[in-house]
Amino acid sequence: MCSWIGSARRFFSTSSFKFQGLDAWIASPKSLVLTDTFHSNHLSDLYITLPTRDGTRGPFAPPAEGTPLAYGHHLAFFHPRNPEALLRTDGTDADFCPPEPFTRRMWAGGTMTWNKGAELKVGEKATAVSTVSKVEKKGFEVGKPMIFVKQRIEVTVQGRNEPGMVEERSHVYQASVASTGSRVPLNDLPKSEFSFSYTPSLTTLFRFSALTFNGHHIHLDKDYAQKVEGYPERLVHGPLTALMLLESLIYYRPGAQLRNFTYRAHNPIFVNSAATIHGAIVAKDKAELWCENDEGVVGMTGVVQFDE
Repeated sequence: MCSWIGSARRFFSTSSFKFQGLDAWIASPKSLVLTDTFHSNHLSDLYITLPTRDGTRGPFAPPAEGTPLAYGHHLAFFHPRNPEALLRTDGTDADFCPPEPFTRRMWAGGTMTWNKGAELKVGEKATAVSTVSKVEKKGFEVGKPMIFVKQRIEVTVQGRNEPGMVEERSHVYQASVASTGSRVPLNDLPKSEFSFSYTPSLTTLFRFSALTFNGHHIHLDKDYAQKVEGYPERLVHGPLTALMLLESLIYYRPGAQLRNFTYRAHNPIFVNSAATIHGAIVAKDKAELWCENDEGVVGMTGVVQFDE
């Protein structure tokens, strides 16, 4: 479902691509309405997948009906149910994807905003309305064409008028060519005040893929990741790393009331490579978070705003 955007890409002349239909696709309205229920059993499967909740660092506590849905846990719901024959060749859903040759999808970042007066709760039925709020063409003039697609998702509990949370997801689409990546350095991170380390394994990736109904080969197929995408190993899901940023903050600061979360992917996090979530409370209503691998390369950064 995700990759990363901070890689060095091969240069191609835009004349080598056929962009017929791209502008028409950009101009066309795109929306998707999905209904789901925050079932406690499905959430228990998510809990047992997350090292912050799986019972290895404290007693396992399954979610109770009627309690607030944990921050970011809506990610395990509202997935399209498309037959395999309609998936793209990389195993991903075609919803909101631009036409060929832009077949490589990378999860670039996003935001989550929670409505304090309309909290989502375990056991509730809700509807997610997804629309494309923005499409940008970049890099065409230098032979590195990319399509940035921003998807807006409003999640509203049945019987209510205002959404309990609003999410925006940014994906980047590139042409289907293999590439090798270079590290994107990050500076000006604060001093770490707390941390949480874990190693995302093949089991972790399989379970999260199953929970999110995500068949992207880049998380499951080593040959695909290496030979098609040009990476040394399978990639950890972008939304899983984003979720672990939130989880680590709540693990360190239980009971915190979050208002907004903004995150961005910078470098890939690979399977079977130790990852550490760092965080710092930089103001009374703000925390900065980041995930780095065992070599100190930062894969994702995030900022959380608290309710005072």
